[in-house]
Amino acid sequence: MTVISSSAKTNSATGGRAGSGRFVFGKLSAILFSGNLLLYLIVVYFVIAAFIPALFSVGNFRSVLSNLLPLTIVSIAQGFVLITAGIDLSITAVFACSSVIGGLIMTSNGGWLANRAWAVPAGLAAMILAGAGIGLINGLSITQFKMPPFVVTLATMTFFGGAAVWMTHSSNIYHLPAGLVGISKGEILQVPYALILTALLALSAHLVLSQTVIGRWLYSVGQNPQAALISGIPVTRTIVFAYVVSGICASCATVLLMGRLETASPIIGQRLLLDTVAAPVIGGVSLFGGRGRISWIILGALFVSLMDNGLNMVGLSYFVIMIAKGGLLLMAALLDVHRTRLASNT
Repeated sequence: MTVISSSAKTNSATGGRAGSGRFVFGKLSAILFSGNLLLYLIVVYFVIAAFIPALFSVGNFRSVLSNLLPLTIVSIAQGFVLITAGIDLSITAVFACSSVIGGLIMTSNGGWLANRAWAVPAGLAAMILAGAGIGLINGLSITQFKMPPFVVTLATMTFFGGAAVWMTHSSNIYHLPAGLVGISKGEILQVPYALILTALLALSAHLVLSQTVIGRWLYSVGQNPQAALISGIPVTRTIVFAYVVSGICASCATVLLMGRLETASPIIGQRLLLDTVAAPVIGGVSLFGGRGRISWIILGALFVSLMDNGLNMVGLSYFVIMIAKGGLLLMAALLDVHRTRLASNT
């Protein structure tokens, strides 16, 4: 007769519980990070709508769309960086600096190019250059000085955010030209220009990640930068490219925010920082790099926007909504950690 020791029984029971725990977390991870996210999003939205019929009103739909489009663009920006196993906290500083620079150039109330025919094109170009410049500083600091992305982007967020406040003496800039406002509020054949701009950026980002060599480089660098370097991939240029793209996309989102508010401000979009991280991670972009798709990011941004809208219509305070978003982000991060560990053990 075979005798089973008590320690063996304990190990077996512990292993069973651990295996059960891994199974549960694996199922949760599969649900959250699968293509079924859209299905669950629709179900949740209809459940909320049963209590708040106004969710389906045309006015509310337009409100959700106006919030969704800039969030989608900056979530794509953050997604490029996350795929390389980095993070960009300076997105709000790009909002501030590009907004202030564009406002100082374009405003008809004493602007540098006030009432000039080429004020809007020049202002938009300056905004894009400002975003690209901040992204370039981030990328070079990370690659050349081997500094952690969190520290670098936190420093640039503080520095350039403060610079924007200093340039405007903490005041808003009004009297923006109609050409800028029209980008955010105008439409053609009842299709908003902002939607067209967002769709073009999303399509371009999808093609870069799925159809180009630089896209494969981004995933390879995120998965294993040492192996990528040995394979001949220009790791430094790839990382710098990701942060420059992040800065440019954040500047494009700033254009939509400025047009919607008809204001340039050194604090514009500050509340979006958590959302720019939450949307890609909820959509399935890994915090450890090497995994993510543009379609996932769009679904994550849609989920965050609808959640924000629904909780606002319920009448919850801003702080309660932030708690809910933070809890959702924490859950997504925990599932991402578990999924990564499972992948490394197989």
